[in-house]
Amino acid sequence: FGAVVVQVPLLDMKRYSHLLAGASWMAEYGNPDTADWEFIKTFSPYHLFDAKKNYPPVLFTTSTRDDRVHPGHARKMAAKMIDAGKNVTYYENIEGGHGGAANNAQAAHMSALAYSFLWEQLSRK
Repeated sequence: FGAVVVQVPLLDMKRYSHLLAGASWMAEYGNPDTADWEFIKTFSPYHLFDAKKNYPPVLFTTSTRDDRVHPGHARKMAAKMIDAGKNVTYYENIEGGHGGAANNAQAAHMSALAYSFLWEQLSRK
């Protein structure tokens, strides 16, 4: 891939059940505080990240007021990738919710941000 846009993501599967609505998803994903973790860690993006691998440029977007997936998922993953020297852009909308925007103007802004990022990254290839 030439670039990736990751919006309001669920990434840290070890902690998801302790953040916001995450506990309600344990029937679907499993309980990371039990032996289920051995399986869950095989699909936890935060734990599968490998600093030695090459990754395309990535844009993480989240919302401070997301009441479904805690913005800490995007914050933590962006920080981990930046610490590893990866090309990461991070944007956190203060308003909105899991949809990322509180109104049409914000939705347009978020879409423009994603498309601009992709245009910039992919036109370099």
